[in-house]
Amino acid sequence: MLNESNKKVILKIIGAAVVVFLLVYLGIKLTTDWDKPPGEIIIENANESLQSVIEDIDVNTVTHSKVPVDITPIHPKDILPDISKYPPQVNNSTPSYIEIFSSTEKAGIGADGWLTEVARDFNNAGIKIDGKQVSVRLRGIPSGEGADYITSGKYLPDAYTPSNELWGEMIISRGVKAELVQKRLAGNAAGILLTKDKKDELVNKYGAINTRTIIEAVANDELDMGYTNPFASSTGLNFLISALYTFDSSNLLSDKAKAGFESFQANIPVVAYTTLQMRESARSGVLDGFVLEYQTYANTPDIRSYEFTPFGTRHDSPMYAIGELSQEKMEILNEFVEFSQQEKYQTLATEYGFNGFNEYQSEDGPVSGDVIIQAQKLWKEKKNVNICAVFVADVSGSMMGEPLNNLKDSLLKGQYYISEDNMVGMVSYSNDVNIDLPIAKFDLDQRALFAGAVNDLQAGGGTATFDGIAVAVKMIQDQRATDPNLRPIIFVLSDGETNRGHSLNDIKYIVEDLGIPIYTIGYNADIPALQAISSINEAASINADTDDVVYKLGNLFNAEM
Repeated sequence: MLNESNKKVILKIIGAAVVVFLLVYLGIKLTTDWDKPPGEIIIENANESLQSVIEDIDVNTVTHSKVPVDITPIHPKDILPDISKYPPQVNNSTPSYIEIFSSTEKAGIGADGWLTEVARDFNNAGIKIDGKQVSVRLRGIPSGEGADYITSGKYLPDAYTPSNELWGEMIISRGVKAELVQKRLAGNAAGILLTKDKKDELVNKYGAINTRTIIEAVANDELDMGYTNPFASSTGLNFLISALYTFDSSNLLSDKAKAGFESFQANIPVVAYTTLQMRESARSGVLDGFVLEYQTYANTPDIRSYEFTPFGTRHDSPMYAIGELSQEKMEILNEFVEFSQQEKYQTLATEYGFNGFNEYQSEDGPVSGDVIIQAQKLWKEKKNVNICAVFVADVSGSMMGEPLNNLKDSLLKGQYYISEDNMVGMVSYSNDVNIDLPIAKFDLDQRALFAGAVNDLQAGGGTATFDGIAVAVKMIQDQRATDPNLRPIIFVLSDGETNRGHSLNDIKYIVEDLGIPIYTIGYNADIPALQAISSINEAASINADTDDVVYKLGNLFNAEM
């Protein structure tokens, strides 16, 4: 029998053995990781954590039949919402009136309501033409969407005032009769915003900040910069044209311009779905710079740590007459334009952030609408190569009926905006997780399988959202193991409720460390819950409870895929 002294000796030996084991283990671990860069270690640790999460999930692979795919592109007229989606900011007050589409930075409320106030005052001014009092109806509608309504014929206003003339050139090139009646309602400029430290650094190296030096800095991987979707954003469209102009000012679509843009785009970390998403990315510290209109910059105090440098085409809110206007309507339009130019209203515009940088003149030459349209197509082809995306569909019981039907409809229509060069897969989840479509290139065969998988989705059971996300992440990481250059994206389509499986905290740091943006689309959803998922890596969240969800998804897929 061991006495007390022997027990102490044995315990010391065991303790020493444990210490030696730990030291040897840590030594092996440290020497194993000795030559690895910190980023590689983080990714390895994230993958290990992911594997432990996956082991707790029931995952099934489901085979679906192909569904023939109509490759005819969707016409914008078929996916644009009814114009009632954009109720007038100001209604006409008389039978004799004109209707105006206006970009939202001047036809909203507060500091974004300059033209709204002008229109109200115009309607109250008692202005008469041929003895009849006249008025205006003003709709605030984004410039790109307004152009889509006009060119598709879905709804035609009498006049259109986008942020800049690029949209006017585009609608003219698409066969719309549009007459420029005023080049400038109120002055504005698009700008590149840079942190002061980054601006000073670039000025010291390049001597000045302009589009050319910004492009060169991005191409040299000296600047992390983001911009907005040029299919939907006036500033994003302007930046695209300005970038191409720097590569070849004589031909924006030349091989030289295309090659330069592709090299530049390879170092762009963020092309944002919305300006709001861009600003959130800036706040998180991901970006050294991004693009924004001066009027928005002037009215957003929390981004003043960034300094504004104008670029590209001016954003002076031109006014166009649309279609064959009667003499009376043309006179109303001219009266309204003249009314807006009064000193009182130009002073108000200045108070609301317009009329800044009046001395700035664009270095870019004139660009035809045909070239702008081709530039958008070029951007779609070249902006993001090697995309690997997984769609994660909620098929829990709470999605039964209209939510699931809307989810299916938006995916089946939204797929037309996904380029065939992208890699696409799909999972669905309720109590457990189904892999409905392994990742593959989105060619016609994969599209047909995708359509079949979407058609077969059926609702029932609990909601294991984070299990579904974890499986999607694992699919992407397995694919990246064979091609490290793939750029990952996850789209979660859900009502936001989670009542089974893992939690946000279980996967948050895995997703963050792997750098996978998760875009969320909510159907009858708990939107804050979905926003919490998207905020992990500064992605966007879309509320799909509107009849413009396919249009929104089209813009999102244009931006990301």
